[in-house]
Amino acid sequence: MHLFISFLVSVMSLICGGFASHFSPNEGPDDVKRAKESEISYNDTLKAVQIVASLRHYRDLKKEPVSYSSFSSETIKEEKLDGLHEISYHVPNLFIPDYGSKMTSSIYARGMGGRMDNPVVGLIVDDIPYLEKNSYDAFMWDVSSIDVLRGPQSTLYGRNTMGGVISVKTISPATFQGSLFSITYGNKNSYDIKASTYHKINEKLAVGGGGFFKSSDGFFRNSYNGSRADDIKSAGGRVRIVYVVSPRLTINNSFFAGRVVQDGFAYAQIDTSTGKVLPINYNDPCSYRRTSFSDGLTMDYKRNGFLFRSMTSWQYLNDCMHMDQDFTKSSVFTLKQHQHENILTQDFVVRRNANPGYYLGGLSLFYKSLKTDAPVTFKQDGINNLILSNINRGIQKVFPDAEFLIRQNKFCLNSNFREPAFGAAAYGQTVFHAGGFSFTAAARFGYEHSSLKYLSNGGFDYRLNITMTDYKAFESTLQGKIKRDYLFFLPKLAIQHDIGKNSNVYFLFTRGYKTGGYNVQMFSDILKNKMQKDLMDDMGVHLNNGNSYSSADIMSYKPEFSWNYELGGHFSFAEGRVKAHVSAFYISCHDLQLTVFPGGKITGRMMTNAGRTRNEGVELSGYWKIFNNLETRFSYGYTNAKFTSYDNGITDYKGKQVPYIPENTVSVSAAYTFHTPALFDYITVNAGYEGFGKIYWNEANTVSQKFYSLPNASLYMKKGRTGIRLFAKNISGTKYNTFYFESMENVFLAKGKPCEYGITIDFTL
Repeated sequence: MHLFISFLVSVMSLICGGFASHFSPNEGPDDVKRAKESEISYNDTLKAVQIVASLRHYRDLKKEPVSYSSFSSETIKEEKLDGLHEISYHVPNLFIPDYGSKMTSSIYARGMGGRMDNPVVGLIVDDIPYLEKNSYDAFMWDVSSIDVLRGPQSTLYGRNTMGGVISVKTISPATFQGSLFSITYGNKNSYDIKASTYHKINEKLAVGGGGFFKSSDGFFRNSYNGSRADDIKSAGGRVRIVYVVSPRLTINNSFFAGRVVQDGFAYAQIDTSTGKVLPINYNDPCSYRRTSFSDGLTMDYKRNGFLFRSMTSWQYLNDCMHMDQDFTKSSVFTLKQHQHENILTQDFVVRRNANPGYYLGGLSLFYKSLKTDAPVTFKQDGINNLILSNINRGIQKVFPDAEFLIRQNKFCLNSNFREPAFGAAAYGQTVFHAGGFSFTAAARFGYEHSSLKYLSNGGFDYRLNITMTDYKAFESTLQGKIKRDYLFFLPKLAIQHDIGKNSNVYFLFTRGYKTGGYNVQMFSDILKNKMQKDLMDDMGVHLNNGNSYSSADIMSYKPEFSWNYELGGHFSFAEGRVKAHVSAFYISCHDLQLTVFPGGKITGRMMTNAGRTRNEGVELSGYWKIFNNLETRFSYGYTNAKFTSYDNGITDYKGKQVPYIPENTVSVSAAYTFHTPALFDYITVNAGYEGFGKIYWNEANTVSQKFYSLPNASLYMKKGRTGIRLFAKNISGTKYNTFYFESMENVFLAKGKPCEYGITIDFTL
């Protein structure tokens, strides 16, 4: 920790001392863009509507004690930021890889995160908090701004935000009136179409809406039958209404519906004897289907300097995943997982700005109902290799001529889960100013309850040749209920010192929280082990099967907590032409939730609490307008995340790097704009670079992805209301892997996408 604090203090001293004379009240170039957009918007805004940029932050983020990255609508268009994957490329220490389907929206931030269950970074779209990460990976369009708050935000934003918050604002009909249309076509027959329109009906009512359709043939094929392994089609629509009831009361409602149809999980096996990556080659289909709806209702009431806000949301998710779980051409076993989920959230917030500070208080409630049906079908190779071989190996030690037989060439292990959860939390924050200092104190106290009701069963007809002349029907059932209750207290303290009007330094101390959960994906293994035991009992034989997992050990995992210390600063100098954000952090994480693939011929994956970790790192991001027509953006993040305590009973991983976390994230882009009145209003040439790594793939740190680079470029030509953009990503065709895992003594990886290129034409009416 001392290394990083010393580094940051040195940087701040240089900036504060060397450039103090250049501090200017002028805003940076990106702020100028936003100001222009806001000025244009307000000319057409309903008279009584006042836009509150962020309810939980009463000043601009650059004046708050928080690390952040912000993107205006122009930046979003220039960089083609139409999803969380693309956003993460430009945010230090934020890593959102593409794991092969829209279901696996894994997020890693500052050395924390996991590839399944609860996210470490929260997503909020138009004040709707998305609690289910299966909905995270969606196409985004008509976005007016994106703010990424880095580091723990649990005190104000609640569960599963210990790594940060991504806040997305879409276009409001109250601040923009007109119609937008764009069409994009790229390689691999990839295209998307977007259309929307926004109108002010009268002085009190504004309505807007639009939709999109997106399709791609994908980049990978399954060599088993030549089918596409990652083609996708998705569509969605949104309607937004703003109604000014009175000068004091405003109602805002946003409704979204979406559909995804995808062939996913393009995982290729590695030949461990040669290290060669084999072609994708599995015999059973893999796919993902998702239907989702969400609705958010926000009501603002202003009186006597107070702002009262009620935020109510409903989210519905219906998805279905088909997976060849062995990912080979053998007929081992398949999974069909079907989920129905309803989520209700309610937030009541009151805020008052008062000299010399402000205070905020809130009450947050949620209810979540998840129903999952996840039958696993064992096929002939799976029956032979995973069941019969184990049983016969044990029996034949005692009876060499004995053979256990199963009549069916496939059978199903059914699993049904019901996971209701609810919680409530009260929180508050106050900020007090004294001279050039600001003092922030905040706390959140909450309670959560969750339960898992499970019913798993399976059966087949069996015969033991030395004692039975005919097959006997057999069935085994695993049924029960688990419940968990969690209480948590999340404090936050910060001190900030202003340097001029647009620069400051701060120190932040806070606690992060990520809720616990249940390992439903391991139930097929739990039931399989129970079936083997029940079989032996049915035959009057007791065997020691060796590598087995008890349900008590793996059915659930605990919440994850962190203590966080951060020293940072926001700087603006050279008359606002240069902006920089610098931070160093130290995080002590307890009960880290880590995804593991148990050894041997275990078929599932599970979440475990991996003791403690120590995460430390630095972040640097900024903007430099070199000339009037030339500007550059940059971000760099370094994370060193190590286990300080993690012994799984077989191996002690103390001192090892936490897997799946990139040590370095780099992003640099430069844009040059020149005017050509004879042909176009202007032309912008953009060149960029992103880099990630090194990434360790296991706890032992024996396998890794080295640092890789992804260069990109674009050319945008604007004439009147029409724009044409040519773009290319991963121009160098860099070969890299986004995921690695071991299952059933086999090794697999997911390849990153090769070069992507295309053209976009957009119109504004």
